[in-house]
Amino acid sequence: MRIRIAFSAVLTALGLMMLTPVAAHAHGDTVKVVVTGQRTGHVTADITWENDGDAVDEAVAATVNAVSVDGSRTVGPWRLVRDPAAAPAGWTTAETLPPGSWKVSVDVGFPALGHGDLEVAVPVVDPAPGTGAPTASAPAPGTPTAAQPSAAAPSAGSPSAAAPAASTAQVPAADTEGYAVWWTTAGVAATALAGAAVGLFLRRRRVRRGRLG
Repeated sequence: MRIRIAFSAVLTALGLMMLTPVAAHAHGDTVKVVVTGQRTGHVTADITWENDGDAVDEAVAATVNAVSVDGSRTVGPWRLVRDPAAAPAGWTTAETLPPGSWKVSVDVGFPALGHGDLEVAVPVVDPAPGTGAPTASAPAPGTPTAAQPSAAAPSAGSPSAAAPAASTAQVPAADTEGYAVWWTTAGVAATALAGAAVGLFLRRRRVRRGRLG
C-alpha cells in the first residue's frame, strides 16, 4: 500500500514538472512589439504575445533607443514602463524625446524576445503665454511720449501759469488807469487855466475902472 502511494506521488510530481514548461510557453516564445508613436515626447508601444495576441502580464525587460533621422543625435537606452493610459498592452518611457524626427527601436528580452521600430516626429511645443520675448507696452492714455510732447497745462501755483495770465489780464487795466489819470490831469490843467484867465480878466477890469474913476 505504501509503495503504491509513493509511486503515485512520484508520478504526480513528474506530471507537474512536465506541465510547468507547457504553461510557461502557452503564449508562445516571442512577443509582438508595435511602436505606436509618442505622447508629449514619451515613446509609446504595445506589447502582446505573438501566438495569441494576449497582453503580457509579466514584467517586461525592454530597451528603447532612438537616432535622429539625420544621424546627428542619439538617445537611450531607456527602459519601458507600463502606460496606464493604454492598458493592458500599453508601455511607454519615463524619458522624453527632444523635438525632431527620430528612428525609434524597441528590443524586448524578457519574458520573450521581440523587436519593433518606427519613425517618430516630435513637434516643437510653443512656449506658454507670458514666457515669450518682452514687447514694448503701449503708453497709458494721456502719457506724454518723445514723439508727442505733453500738452498738459501747468499747475495753478506755478510761475509759468501765473505770468501769462497776469500779463493778459493787467494790460487792459493799466491802459484804463492811464487814460483815467490822463483825463484827470488834463481836466485839472484846463480848470487851472480857465481860473487863471478869469482872474486875469477881472484884474484888468478893475484896473480900467480905477483909471476911469
